[in-house]
Amino acid sequence: MTTPAVTKMSAKEVTRFIIGKEALFILDVRNEDAYQDWKIEGEGIVSINIPYYELLDEIEPALKQLPPEQPVLVVCAKEGSSQFVAEQLAEAGRKDVFYLEGGMKGWSEYLEPVKITDLSQGGELYQFVRMGKGCLSYMIISEGEAAIIDSARMTDAYQQLLADKGAVLTHVMDTHLHADHISGGRTLAAKYDAQYHLPQKDAEEVTFQYTKLVEGSNIVVGKEEIIVQPIYTPGHTIGSTSFIIDDQYLLSGDILFIESIGRPDLAGLAEDWVGDLRETLYARYKQLPEHLMVLPAHFASPSGLGEDGRVAGQLGLLYQHNPGLHIHDEEEFRRTVTENLPPQPHAYQDIRKTNMGKLEPDEDTQREMEIGPNRCAVHDN
Repeated sequence: MTTPAVTKMSAKEVTRFIIGKEALFILDVRNEDAYQDWKIEGEGIVSINIPYYELLDEIEPALKQLPPEQPVLVVCAKEGSSQFVAEQLAEAGRKDVFYLEGGMKGWSEYLEPVKITDLSQGGELYQFVRMGKGCLSYMIISEGEAAIIDSARMTDAYQQLLADKGAVLTHVMDTHLHADHISGGRTLAAKYDAQYHLPQKDAEEVTFQYTKLVEGSNIVVGKEEIIVQPIYTPGHTIGSTSFIIDDQYLLSGDILFIESIGRPDLAGLAEDWVGDLRETLYARYKQLPEHLMVLPAHFASPSGLGEDGRVAGQLGLLYQHNPGLHIHDEEEFRRTVTENLPPQPHAYQDIRKTNMGKLEPDEDTQREMEIGPNRCAVHDN
């Protein structure tokens, strides 16, 4: 008997379900601990977990829990197990069943480009949404030149947009030394002979050449100016730096998110940095124009996505609704950002060392290091 063919669903297609808030039922066949730690989520997503080993001999337990008329996506870590289970479901008569291409590893690495705006001098600003990891990165394009900020390790999506726009990468910047994902900054800078900019206070231990982000300076991309301002916004790291683009957009790195604020503990110096974090959020950012649109480096959940998939929020509104900006008692703030925090990102210490150039893990090891949610926020949901 021939096993019925099943169709794989790409990470891009799953992203469309999430952005469109469309109904999708997921059968996740990873082990329970992996599922509880990190799963595909969205307003239209319903998922259940039945470990693969429980379905090897009998598919009936899964069939009984599937909705009768709704697409079903089977998910596993790498792809193979989900394809097997999907085929068993199809053989049992289930229609509209799919498996996730590349598994959760593929989901973790997909970048969705979203155009934010046309800039006033004729340039364009794009946000790259790493849906499975909650990471956000940015590209500015103007007059055939481009800059990338907070690049992910996977660079194909950036290179594709550069090629489509006929642009040459001239600047790569990281707002801080990342602890949840491996930066693609050095790779991109080397490939395009671009300048790689880092905050000096975060780069004291790096093993490679870089260009210092200088307080109050401007970085020019075509006709667009990226203002390194507010000049110095420490707290998440000691060197955390923000950028203002076109007097309209504030790239806040991991200092300020749409629904939370950055945690100060990923370098083991929470008690030292908590005062800097409070000063940045409650004084430095407070002095900025309220109309600025905040574009952070991460988001915690799909609830932070706009209708078109973008992640953004007006600074003035964040001061009204973001709970991390309403802790007025200094001691309460200190307790909030240093105690009872979500678990730290997986392998964050090795990720920091990799971003310093002290470790050079191979591609498979890098993938394993990045598996899981980002957890850079004080509140992770």
